[in-house]
Amino acid sequence: MNITFTGKTALVTGAGSGIGEAIAKGLAASGARVVVQDLHAQAAGRVTAEITAAGGLAHAAVGDVSDPAVVERLVAEAVAAGGALHLLVNNAGIGGPLAPLGDYPLDGWRKVMGVNLDGVFYGLRYAIPEMLKAGGGAIVNIASILGSVGFANSGAYVAAKHALLGLTKTAALEYSAKGIRVNAIGPAFIDTPLLAALPPGAKEALIAAHPIGRLGRAEEVADLTQYLLSDRASFITGSYHLIDGGYCAQ
Repeated sequence: MNITFTGKTALVTGAGSGIGEAIAKGLAASGARVVVQDLHAQAAGRVTAEITAAGGLAHAAVGDVSDPAVVERLVAEAVAAGGALHLLVNNAGIGGPLAPLGDYPLDGWRKVMGVNLDGVFYGLRYAIPEMLKAGGGAIVNIASILGSVGFANSGAYVAAKHALLGLTKTAALEYSAKGIRVNAIGPAFIDTPLLAALPPGAKEALIAAHPIGRLGRAEEVADLTQYLLSDRASFITGSYHLIDGGYCAQ
């Protein structure tokens, strides 16, 4: 399937590693000019440099997506870099503390909501007006399997990802007729550097939870993201796509 984004500008948040990095590199390889956002300048710079070295177009942007002024600036940087904004991937997210709800730390709750939910809202809030100016666009919100099922001791993360699906559906209803499609993806556990810190045996337990018998790969999530952003998915909006190796079929 030939997918091209030549002439398009994309903003990918949390693109300094893992899923976001794979998405940014995939979009750049398909011709998009990509704004690579991350909280850490070194990470954003590394991914940007690797995209450029491979012949792609990329611009590094740094900031905390839980700050609306930062997200407004990120969107402005994307427009300045490419002349318009056509594609947005709200990928930035954090796991947060692990604790039962009766003991969940209040500051942890606020931090998770600030990044995983508020950050997505800010992305929609500031990107959509620019996409309307550009004549339309496409947005993918990276949710999780935990947007549809629970997970003990991760109440803030689960709540934020469930709410993200509501934002996705609402945005699709409001803007699809105006040329902006909005969808969400629900990855299961993906084999990224974040899993390297797991205690012995934990990774094996995660693998066993997936009927397909392995963890997902960041590039697999990136491929689905590219499809949903492309004109090949022109009749898909307001939907939630699991990429979970059968996890939620159990």
